[in-house]
Amino acid sequence: MPDPIFVAVAVTAVLIVGLSKAGLLGGLGVVGVPLLALVMPARDAAGMMLPVLLCMDAVAVWMYRKEFDWHILKIMLPGAAVGTLIGWALWAVVSDAMVLLMVGIITLLFVLDAILPLRKKLEGLPPSKPWGGFWGAVAGFTSFISHTGGPPFQIYVLPRRLAPAVYAGTTAVFFAIVNTSKLIPYFFLGQLNVHNLALSAALAPVGIAGVFLGIYLVRRISMRLFYRIAYWLVFLLALQLIWDGSTRLLAG
Repeated sequence: MPDPIFVAVAVTAVLIVGLSKAGLLGGLGVVGVPLLALVMPARDAAGMMLPVLLCMDAVAVWMYRKEFDWHILKIMLPGAAVGTLIGWALWAVVSDAMVLLMVGIITLLFVLDAILPLRKKLEGLPPSKPWGGFWGAVAGFTSFISHTGGPPFQIYVLPRRLAPAVYAGTTAVFFAIVNTSKLIPYFFLGQLNVHNLALSAALAPVGIAGVFLGIYLVRRISMRLFYRIAYWLVFLLALQLIWDGSTRLLAG
């Protein structure tokens, strides 16, 4: 008999990630692994989530296949590849708590910066290749360690003020490629074991349903409201990540 608490937490985590994959909840999808870490080891949670993420990525990429910014992807993906390799090399050294705290602090600074006049002047300017490559690398690294690549990705992409569907499509293609690149390293690290894959198979339909629900809502929400919600959710997420990372470091 499955543990009802485990089922409730796992379903909630995967549903939130699915909605985020559709572009609805900003970077809130990064709570997936931290939430699952409440009921299972964090490394197992990361391994279990990868196949689920790939299923959701496939749906999101198909639905947004004509709505993404290829120029942003060309800038960020090379950096993401470097970040993924660094994450693989440092897998045994960097703890989940360190990554959560780092991502939380960076994300909070991003949100605070977004309300300053300087950021308003920067919005809409052509994407900078070095800046995009740097944040692509950070996104690749944090995504590899704990699937928390959303906030670093958003630091570069949100100020571009893309249409909601284009933003969602760009996010979907970026993380579909990044997550696919993690398959071989995760296999050699032992994260794709039979137990984790069985959980992945059980939870994948929940994630796919979340993606479809998110896509339905994204296409019906105003651009102004979309970005207002996104920034608020990213702010709350930053506080949660800082809290989780700090408490885990102090406890551990």
